[in-house]
Amino acid sequence: MDHFIPGRQTLSAVWQEHMQAEFVHKDADEALTTMIDEPHVLCVGSGTGGRGRAEVREFFARHFLPNIPPDFELRPLSQVFGGGYVVEEFVVRFTHSLTMDWMLPGVPATDRKVEVAVVAVIRFEDGKIAHEHLYWDQATVLSQIGMLGHPVARAGMASAAHLLLLSEGRGIC
Repeated sequence: MDHFIPGRQTLSAVWQEHMQAEFVHKDADEALTTMIDEPHVLCVGSGTGGRGRAEVREFFARHFLPNIPPDFELRPLSQVFGGGYVVEEFVVRFTHSLTMDWMLPGVPATDRKVEVAVVAVIRFEDGKIAHEHLYWDQATVLSQIGMLGHPVARAGMASAAHLLLLSEGRGIC
């Protein structure tokens, strides 16, 4: 299926609108207005996310947005545009002051500081976000919170299989 691929300015504007909805307004419905009818989100490091509008909304509203620490900071480093994709690199800093089941499922708050590089791969269709794949080094995060031996260290192991299925249009998150 062919899709219209808008220019860099349009992709950037939609991505910034999406980020504003997530990190400033913390509004799942507003974030979904920037996405296609059947988007998917996959946090590769933890294996969390959702496929389809209802699951993505549930993920944003119940797991992601209410579980962003108050001191969460995204420091953008680079952005690359091409072929209907935006790839953005960040440094993320926060205090693990609350349960973050989107990043660290099953791990209670440790009140430790975390700093980790995150890469977001965002695909667009017809000027809207079709998917977000978020990558970070889970071992780095677990090491910083003193839980490298926790079972969540294996949580992202199925992510490669999920990505392959999603690329074939068959995946579930």
